[in-house]
Amino acid sequence: MSIHERYRLSVVINAKGTFTPLGVSRSSNGVAAAVAQALPEFFVMDELGDRASEAIAQVTGAQAGTVVHCTAAGITLSVAATMTGRDPRRIAALPDTTDMHNRVVMPASHVVDYGHSNLQGIRLAGAQVDLAGDETRCGIDDLEAELDGPDVCCLMLVSSRLTQGEPLDLVAAVRAAHRRGVPAIIDAAAQFPRIADLLATGADLVLASGQKYLGSPTAGLVAGTWALVQAVRAQEKGIGRVMKPTKEAVIGVLAALEEWQAFDRMKWEADELAKVVSFAAAAGEIPGVTAEVVPDPAGLQVSRVLLKVPDAKRLATELEAGTPPIYVMTDRVDDNELMVELVPLDETEINTIIARLWAILTQ
Repeated sequence: MSIHERYRLSVVINAKGTFTPLGVSRSSNGVAAAVAQALPEFFVMDELGDRASEAIAQVTGAQAGTVVHCTAAGITLSVAATMTGRDPRRIAALPDTTDMHNRVVMPASHVVDYGHSNLQGIRLAGAQVDLAGDETRCGIDDLEAELDGPDVCCLMLVSSRLTQGEPLDLVAAVRAAHRRGVPAIIDAAAQFPRIADLLATGADLVLASGQKYLGSPTAGLVAGTWALVQAVRAQEKGIGRVMKPTKEAVIGVLAALEEWQAFDRMKWEADELAKVVSFAAAAGEIPGVTAEVVPDPAGLQVSRVLLKVPDAKRLATELEAGTPPIYVMTDRVDDNELMVELVPLDETEINTIIARLWAILTQ
């Protein structure tokens, strides 16, 4: 009996990407085995945290790293760390930020919704958010105007396909913060494969999901400077207590990082691109469909297929209503466009999507 049968759960085809409401991603057999080994065992959690820090540092090039419950937790705890450092009194006081620098500067175009707004994740630490620029543009001049104000604790930047407006030069943004002695944090939830590049911007902390493209259990990775990472870990004596990682999550991250280091990423990228090109060619043969291979706008080494169809909203609804339900990206549905990500899917699932598209669009 499968896990879906045992608990009366729907079997779904996830062509929506690393989407939390669908369980995010698939872990490898090796990661699953490591987690299973961890579950019946005891560990000294601080020691396990030290091993995780060493592994994250080795893979990313950061000075140190830590595992938190998820990337959303990483946002809250990283902001908290910039306000409290490792001061036990301040850590215990949060979310009361009296007598602390508590202003977070953030580009207005980097306000995104992951199921909740990242603004709420920042405010959970007790911080106040000051937005620079507007939804269509945030220049370095806009950032500098906000950074020049009093009580700034950090600059928060986002690397994601969900950001809006003109791209922001992250290196210039980090330098603008550092000229004022302000630490810079980059939220790169779905950008783990680019984490070393994002650290190369000079950011003090980079946050990434463990369960998206790394394929660990639910976890957030925080990589960056030794001092700030230690301040993030210190939050477990405060608000971080409710956002702590489990033993199996940390072990799963360690196993996933080991696999990542042994991984032939160039071959993987070539194989994934071939998969996308093949799908686009097959979908493009369906009457009324235009299929285009598009790269990730934030620079992730992943391509997707953009489908232009006569009635995208109806198509998406019928795909989800079928058996098995098929989920695709619908953020462009008003323009009659759907996006398909194939990274976690096998040949059988991909063929099922093509067959369903034919059935719906030619009925």
